[in-house]
Amino acid sequence: MDVVILTEGGKDFGYGHVARCSSLYQAFEYHDIVPKFIVNGDESVKSILSDIDVDIVDWLNDFSIFYNADIVIIDSYHADLDFYNKISDEVPLAVYIDDNNRLEYPKGIVVNGTLDASNINYSKRENIKYLVGNEFIPLRNDFWDISKLKINESIENILITMGGNDLRNLTPKILKLLNDKFPNITKKVIIADSFKNTSEIESLKNQSVDLIYSPNSGEIINLMQSVDLAISASGQTLYELACVGVPTIAIGIIENQKNNIKNWIENGFIEYAGCWNENNLL
Repeated sequence: MDVVILTEGGKDFGYGHVARCSSLYQAFEYHDIVPKFIVNGDESVKSILSDIDVDIVDWLNDFSIFYNADIVIIDSYHADLDFYNKISDEVPLAVYIDDNNRLEYPKGIVVNGTLDASNINYSKRENIKYLVGNEFIPLRNDFWDISKLKINESIENILITMGGNDLRNLTPKILKLLNDKFPNITKKVIIADSFKNTSEIESLKNQSVDLIYSPNSGEIINLMQSVDLAISASGQTLYELACVGVPTIAIGIIENQKNNIKNWIENGFIEYAGCWNENNLL
């Protein structure tokens, strides 16, 4: 069986799609099927896909990459309906990862595992199957079977995780605030290869700050299980934090996270600090 996964990611627009598609890759691999993983982006995505053979291709302009596939999975905010129609026409099974009913999808399977999925009114049409609900959220294989965190009443260790590129340069601001207000609490800070502010973060290191560079998913679980609180961007990481059971303060980074943030609040998982550009955030 030939499976192709198409997605997008990079320094300029983040790695959320890449991370969740890597989960799908791992699920196929578990069943002895090795997909072709193709990213429209830049070479930086390889730093978070160290165990996956990834091709960096502008697939929006190259239909030939999926012509011989049996299954094509696409996770995109940039592909238009014509592209989806082309996939649906050319391959036996097309699978569309969706967050917000972005398009009127053609024949295939629509997968939406976000918290907001059950509130979306998908139009039921012939030849389309809908897999909707948080039981369908893709998680990396290290998160498939883990024990829940025992929550401590006191906060002694805090994790700071602002995604794959810290798009809004929040990590140093958060770290400085915590150093000033809570000097004795241990701060564990994740720094990805694509951070442009690494030196600024490093300048704030002291005895209460641990800097962790580009951890893999297993190392991330260990980090999550070692803290009492996380301060996180509001993307894919929230699902992983919820899986572990880490009490979390979330910050909105991009506009399309608003519905998910609302649902995380309603489900009682996060305390919402606000959006990155609010004057009273930090």
